[in-house]
Amino acid sequence: MADIEFKFDAFSFDGICKTVALPLCPMMGENEGIEPVCYSRNVDLGGNLVFQPSTLIVDVVAIIMTAIMIYHIRSKYTAVGRKEIVMFFYMYMVTVFLEMLLITDVIPSSSPAYAYFAAIHVGLISATFWCLLLNGFVGFQFAEDGTPLSLWSIRISSFLIFLIVGVIGILTFLNIGPFSYNSPGALWAFYFIINGIAFIVYVISQIILVVNTLDDRWPLGDIIFGTAFFIVGQVLMHIFSVFICDKVKHYVDGLFFGTICTLLAVMMVYKYWDSITKEDLEFSVGSKQNTWEIKELQNMEDEMSQQSGGYNNSIHQPSQQQQQQPPLQQYQPQHQPPLQHQQSPPPMGGQQQQQQQYGQQYHQYENSPY
Repeated sequence: MADIEFKFDAFSFDGICKTVALPLCPMMGENEGIEPVCYSRNVDLGGNLVFQPSTLIVDVVAIIMTAIMIYHIRSKYTAVGRKEIVMFFYMYMVTVFLEMLLITDVIPSSSPAYAYFAAIHVGLISATFWCLLLNGFVGFQFAEDGTPLSLWSIRISSFLIFLIVGVIGILTFLNIGPFSYNSPGALWAFYFIINGIAFIVYVISQIILVVNTLDDRWPLGDIIFGTAFFIVGQVLMHIFSVFICDKVKHYVDGLFFGTICTLLAVMMVYKYWDSITKEDLEFSVGSKQNTWEIKELQNMEDEMSQQSGGYNNSIHQPSQQQQQQPPLQQYQPQHQPPLQHQQSPPPMGGQQQQQQQYGQQYHQYENSPY
């Protein structure tokens, strides 16, 4: 195994970039940046070197899976927070796509454009964490979900975070003003501290939401698994990357496992959201009962139908004889004789007598001398 002692220096990427090949590492330090001690081997495709081929495959899978999750979210038209949570998945998909271009050297690190794309990538990471944090408060209904206030507050604030971190990143990479790639304290603070706080607050808020709102505790399992996947991925990527890379003969490194675990954590976010909105009904935090159930609405519909039925019955009230009379049998099989016990229709004689009486009166008036 490579002889390296891991250092997690505060407000410095030196120890981290010597362990794992992050997209921003080529812009840190002097000259061509900081290279990791051990990294995944390259692949020659058509005369072009492709860096991190195993991580490239995981990124493609992550984009496909995210597209599937977005499709299922958009298909739940009345689900709570549908428009808010889908923004998180869009931002994650764009972040993965840009990361794929950077780590595979599709955008060469020697290109002047690499610094700008790396700054955009760092800004997207922070904006994605911020969007996830705000989605954690949608369930508390501080602003009604789906309204312009809820949607544009997330969009504008996430864009501001993206803009702030992106500008800090480009100024740090180009060594402009008080920002320097030799001491990237501000960028490090956003990358680890601010993003970490956003993740922790989201997890705590969702635990409070489930405990105070739902009778079902199964969504807590999704939260626990998602948190575990994310933490394990960060540990494998930032601490054990060199160890993994050396043991598997440079075929994969910690970035490969970190990308997989991040994808699994994002899938748990979708699984958690889907589990608490499976009935596609709005919910409120103020009640203890499971407000996603449809029993209350069904009872209300039954009461309304009974009231409307009673009103119609009061207008068209059948007689007691009609209520007691059984329904007529419309079809009689050929092998059965017709029913004898039913009351036969009144004889035609009565009608003829009435006609004759009216006829006699008519003839009497006709033969009258007056």
